[in-house]
Amino acid sequence: MVRSPAQPEGRTRTDKARRTLSIFGATGSIGVSTADVVLQHRDSFDIEVVTAQSRAEELAETAIRLGAKHAVIGDPDRLEVLRARLAGTGIGVAAGPAAIVEAASRPVDLAVAAIVGAAGLEPTLAAIDAGADIALANKECMVCAGGLFNRRAAAASVRVLPVDSEHDAIFQSLEANNLHAVERITITASGGPFRTATLDEMRRATPAEALKHPRWAMGPKISIDSATMMNKGLELIEAHHLFDIGSARLDVLVHPQSIVHGFVTYSDGSVVAQLGVADMRIPISHCLNWPRRVETATPRLDLATVGTLSFEKPDLQRFPALRVARTALENGDWATNILNAANEVAVQAFLDGAIGYLEIAATVEAVLDVATGTVGGTELDTLEAVLTLDREGRRLAAERIDSRGRRAG
Repeated sequence: MVRSPAQPEGRTRTDKARRTLSIFGATGSIGVSTADVVLQHRDSFDIEVVTAQSRAEELAETAIRLGAKHAVIGDPDRLEVLRARLAGTGIGVAAGPAAIVEAASRPVDLAVAAIVGAAGLEPTLAAIDAGADIALANKECMVCAGGLFNRRAAAASVRVLPVDSEHDAIFQSLEANNLHAVERITITASGGPFRTATLDEMRRATPAEALKHPRWAMGPKISIDSATMMNKGLELIEAHHLFDIGSARLDVLVHPQSIVHGFVTYSDGSVVAQLGVADMRIPISHCLNWPRRVETATPRLDLATVGTLSFEKPDLQRFPALRVARTALENGDWATNILNAANEVAVQAFLDGAIGYLEIAATVEAVLDVATGTVGGTELDTLEAVLTLDREGRRLAAERIDSRGRRAG
């Protein structure tokens, strides 16, 4: 759970003038932006570890640019490429999922958790257990195992700083002395590439069309989640765990300009919001340097040029993923775990051409219906329980997609 920024508990790792940092998922969009922020303030950070799943060449380049001590590639088949690229640099190399978890156990002040999907959970928990504060860019950690995640963070006395622009906006908008007076938390959505599309147009949508986000440059999985608005559902779940607030007091508004990233409504009617241009380096810099603020080489917001800010309620008929995710949130951690697993499988199936765009949310909802009768109420009190349920969600989703393919054939 995020602790309020105005309630420091003595001098902490985040107060240090120079911080040790590890970046997990260094070649993805968040990792690349993180590297840019670090390089803008090179004297403020010592880089312990950078990791990637398969982009060995990009990982080697990042490790050299940042002066990292270690580089770890998740795919063992890419180890020799990484080793060759880093030969003579003195940078240590390793490969495989276990090596990433081991790297996460190295002591640092702050670990940037930017590995996409449920694969990021185990290394992030390892970093927590090692005492690192977490700059959390992997919402699936909270979606898969929010209760367990928060308990482990509390036990290790580490801070979780939200990197997602929406959650960082809420983090900045919360007033420490008025947490009891929070009436509602609202996160915003751009609406994605299909904000004004008809259901028939969405039914015929191709992966290439769904990947064309109007505002953000992101990886394929999160781009598809944005297109379906499942990302907003996942963000509602993450907000519930980060800020300890129930579903009834969480809201989503579509805001196509992506200027207002989130806001808090207080019981006296006051609304406190965070605004900024659509540039992930802003929330990343906030988390890497918190509680200080430092200059960033990002465009400045010019409201006169923007001119108009518009807001609208999400259409749950065209974007049912948001409704499905909220239902899962209200059913508990087991349901959000299944939701995430089924969604990851369904998104990949869509990208592979196995199912249509509208079938992504339909697949997830069908899997949740089945899982309610088989694994509903499962307690997620250990990492193994979390991973076991995740595997079951993936199996059910793959089974449904395969059976639909056989019927269609």
